[in-house]
Amino acid sequence: MAHSDAPHRAPAMLAALAVVAFAGNSLLCRLALRPGWIDAPSFALIRIASGAATLLLLSALRIGIRNTMQRGSWMSALALTAYAAPFALAYVELDAGTGALVLFGAVQLTMVTAGIASGERPPLRFWLGFAAAIAGLIVLLLPGATAPSPVGLVWMTLAGVSWGVYSLRGRSAEDPCATTAANFVRATPICILVSALCAPSLPITMEPNGILTAALSGAIPSGLGYVVWYAAVRSIPATTAALAQLTVPIVAACGGIAFFAEPVTLRLCAAALLTIGGAAFVMQRRR
Repeated sequence: MAHSDAPHRAPAMLAALAVVAFAGNSLLCRLALRPGWIDAPSFALIRIASGAATLLLLSALRIGIRNTMQRGSWMSALALTAYAAPFALAYVELDAGTGALVLFGAVQLTMVTAGIASGERPPLRFWLGFAAAIAGLIVLLLPGATAPSPVGLVWMTLAGVSWGVYSLRGRSAEDPCATTAANFVRATPICILVSALCAPSLPITMEPNGILTAALSGAIPSGLGYVVWYAAVRSIPATTAALAQLTVPIVAACGGIAFFAEPVTLRLCAAALLTIGGAAFVMQRRR
C-alpha cells in the first residue's frame, strides 16, 4: 500500500513545498519594498535576473546552456514578467496576507476557467468550495474602512492572472528546471525594458538590503520554487492546482503578522476562512 500511495503523495508534497516558497516571496517582497530599500521595478528585475542565474547554472551543469535555452518560450517569459512587475508594485500598497489572498484568488479564477474550457468537469464538491473561496475574496474587496488599496488590488489581480497563465503553460514542460531557467533568462531583458519605462515616474532606489532581498527572492523561492511548482502541476488537474495555491495566503498572512506586526482584521480573517476553507473542502480526499 505504501508503494502504491507514493506516486500520489509526491505531487502533493511538491505542491506543499511550492506553497511555502510562494508565501516566502510575498514576505521578502514586503520586507524590501515597505522600508523603501528598493523600488518595485528594480526589485522585479533583480528577482528575475537572480532566478535566471541560479537556474541557468543548475540546468547548464546537467544538460548544457544550448539545450537549456531550447526550452521555454517568449510567451511564457512575457507572462512571467507580467506577473513579477505588478506583483512588486502591488506590495508597495498591500500587506503580505492581503496581497497573497488577492494574488491566488486571481490565479484560481484564471486556472479554473482554463481547466473548464479545456474539458475538465469538476464535481459538485468543487463548485461548493469554489463558491466559498470566491465569497472570501468578495469579503476582502468590499469597500470599507479596512478595505485594501484599490491600486494595489488592481496590480495584484493583474499579477494573479499572469501567474495563472504562466502556470498553465508550464503543465506541458518535460524538464521543469530547464524550462523555468529558459523562461527566466528570456524574462530578464523584458524586465530591464519595464524598469526603464517606469524610471521617469518611479525613481530608481537600490540600497544594499533591497538588492540582497530581491536576489534572495529570485534565487530560492522564485527560481527553485517555480521548478518545484512546474513539477507538481504536471501531475494534478488545473482546477486542483488552482485551489492548492489558495493555501498560500494563510501562510503569508501568518508570516506578515509574525515578522511585520501586520494587523489581524476581522475582514482578513473572514476572507481567509472562506477562501482557505473552500480550498480545503475541495482538496479532501474522497473516500
